[in-house]
Amino acid sequence: MNASSVFRPTRKRVAVVGALTGVAALALSAMAPAGSTAERPASGKKPTVVLVHGAFADSSSWNGVIKRLERDGYPVVAPANPLRGLTSDADYVKSFLKSVKGPVVLAGHSYGGAVISEAAEGEPNVKALVYIAAFAPEKGETALGLSNKYPGSTLGPTLNTVPFPLPGGGTGQDLYIKADKFHQQFAADVPTRVSDLMAATQRPVAASALEEPAAHAAWKTIPSWDLVTTQDLNIPAAAQRFMAQRAHSRTTEVKASHAVSVSRPDVVTRVIEQAARATADR
Repeated sequence: MNASSVFRPTRKRVAVVGALTGVAALALSAMAPAGSTAERPASGKKPTVVLVHGAFADSSSWNGVIKRLERDGYPVVAPANPLRGLTSDADYVKSFLKSVKGPVVLAGHSYGGAVISEAAEGEPNVKALVYIAAFAPEKGETALGLSNKYPGSTLGPTLNTVPFPLPGGGTGQDLYIKADKFHQQFAADVPTRVSDLMAATQRPVAASALEEPAAHAAWKTIPSWDLVTTQDLNIPAAAQRFMAQRAHSRTTEVKASHAVSVSRPDVVTRVIEQAARATADR
């Protein structure tokens, strides 16, 4: 592919995906540790909200959302997403979910959406899935393929690849958004003083994770909500709408960049709380 086109799934090429997803925000609100959600809430209490970030980000990308959810009485935790491979990342999140007692609302941003679609499979405590500018793949689909399904992503030319050694031998490719491209590509509606920090602290995603086919689609059996970001340059809005409609998700649209959890935490919080209220008795 050339610099302006989307990737083709080869190991040596940079994969185009809108995996975001999460990033370091200026807000320094502390996130509740995993142990704080280990006890089942008393009857009538609110479900635990588990937030999963995507590529080019970390759990601090949820800080504004966490602050609002906790203010409204929700237990919240945002575990680290390894960003190494879809199956292994989902297994990691699934193992974390087993430590949370009581009902869970599970939300994922960008590539984190693909992860929660896998991780929630067979987990009866997960009552709702919430996709925030996220992938919701069908079995056999990849994040890369879905990002290429509709025009509009400009991620490819903004990426740097950095080789890293694989545990079993060989070399993988980590993807980073170039620092001077980060604001416009990922977080155009975030103040530059914040997006500059996000760019410096971004976590890379392994290119192979974006090319790994999904094995499960938990949205087929678990009610879902979807926030579509209409100014997204990572995952085109048309692709987000396609996935939301296919999953029969309750959908909200917002004029926002891919970094919507940082730029519009109020909207993200409302969608998550809608899911929590609607599934309270499930």
